[in-house]
This record gives sequence, C-alpha cells and structure tokens, in this order.
Amino acid sequence: MGRYGKGGVFVRETRTYCGDEYMTVDVFPYSAEQEDAVRKPRKRREQVSPPKQRNLNDRNARRYLVQLGNANFGEGDLSVTCTYDRRHLPTTPEAAEKEARNFLNRVKYARKKAGLEPLKYILVSEYGTRRGTNEIIRVHHHIIMNGGLDRDAVENLWRDKRRKGEKQGARKGFCNADRLQPEENGIEALTRYLTKNPNGKKRWSSSKNLRKPERVKNDHKYSRRKLERICSTGEIYNRGFWEKSYPGWTLAGAAEFAVEADPPDELNGWRLYAKLRKITRRW
Repeated sequence: MGRYGKGGVFVRETRTYCGDEYMTVDVFPYSAEQEDAVRKPRKRREQVSPPKQRNLNDRNARRYLVQLGNANFGEGDLSVTCTYDRRHLPTTPEAAEKEARNFLNRVKYARKKAGLEPLKYILVSEYGTRRGTNEIIRVHHHIIMNGGLDRDAVENLWRDKRRKGEKQGARKGFCNADRLQPEENGIEALTRYLTKNPNGKKRWSSSKNLRKPERVKNDHKYSRRKLERICSTGEIYNRGFWEKSYPGWTLAGAAEFAVEADPPDELNGWRLYAKLRKITRRW
C-alpha cells in the first residue's frame, strides 16, 4: 500500500517552527484525494501563509497568531494597551483602525529618529457595540511591538495631532506599555488572552516585516495505528515521549496545556496538536 492505508488515508505530521525556540506539531489523517487537490512541488520548508480569517473566530487563525508572536517577540519587547476617553471614542471600527495606524506611524517615526530598527508589531483591536447595532460603545487596542523605545515615550505618543500653538496634542485616553515576560511557552499566554472570546468583535493585523513561521511536512513518521495508540493510551501526555520523538525539544509547559487531542468521529480519526520548546532554554 505504500504510505496509504485503508481507504487511501495516511497520517501527516506538520512541524511549524516559530523562530528558533518554539515549534508546534500537528498530526492528522490525510487522504489521497486531499493530497491530489492541493498537489504542488514539496519544499523542505515553506512559510506559513496568514489565514484568511482575520476576526479570530477560527481556531487556526488563533493558533497562527500564537505562532507568529513566538516567532518574533520575547524578552525586551513591549505589550501596549491603548484606550479612548469619551471625547475621542471612534464611531466605527474603520475610524478606530485609522487611529491605531496613526499611533503606529508615530512610533515608527520615533524609532527611526532614535536610530532603532524598523517597527515590528501585531495589533489586536477589540470592540464593544450597542446590542443589535454596529454603534461602538467601547474600543481598545492591544499591540505587541519590538522594544528599544522607552516605555514612557511610547505611552506619550497616544495623542491627537498637535495643533498650531500647542506643544503636543491632547491625550486620546489611557495608554500603558509593559515589558514582555516570556514563560515556558513564550508569549502564548499573552496572545491567548488577546484572542479569547472573540465573538466577531476582534480584528488583528501585523507589520509586513515579521518573520513568518515555517512549516515542514512529513508523511512517514506516524501510522494510523501508532497515532491511535499514543492518543488513546495517554502516552502523548508523557514528556518523555516528546523528548524521545523530537530530540532537543520538550513540551512547552504542563502537558495538559501543551497537548491537544481531538478524538475520532464518524469522518475523521485522531488528531494531535502539541507545543514544544528547545530544551536548551531553562526556566
């Protein structure tokens, strides 16, 4: 049968490298028909394309945001929260996005003036609307950005455009910049917080200069029988299993949070997802 099992189904392992310190592993049944539908020259590594879903309702979009964050940000970078006072509250999501872009442009200019590398960021905007309407009653922005600028300087840029005769424009509301504090799983705790309970009220975007997660596919590491065995027996929650299967790597945090297993249904077999980190990084 070659790699194809019963019904032309095999098991694909996908490793997604999130920078040099973190990796996710996705193991799932895959059919010959699916392979033929997307057949193209296989590359050793390929960049992961951003999902089309940008409002964070989709699980893959949330996972991608975690991967993107871990590939680009860590110790010394910043987590910034911007809110609006009543006078500056935008009336539409589009107006709010424009305000966020204006702020980021000021940060870009400040970084250039200080001789720092270009701004890198992930922006998540969260909206609250009046029930049954699109009228905004609250909005705030969460921004993960590279460090270098003083936190007070970043916070001070959340202002109106300076008018003639003014030293600086009026504050738009509250702005707070905190240093990132990565844990065993990088900045996943922060990115998960930013993507929780989306309900169609969150949008995200990012700068184009971010390092994209890279993906490697392997159709020979797991069989359907092995996948069923390690999932049904709970072997996947044993840290030793991962360290033996992926030398140099270990689970990124406690097993109950680092490993997800979807049991089989009428259409699909077991599906496995795990988050790993380099063993050389100690906590």
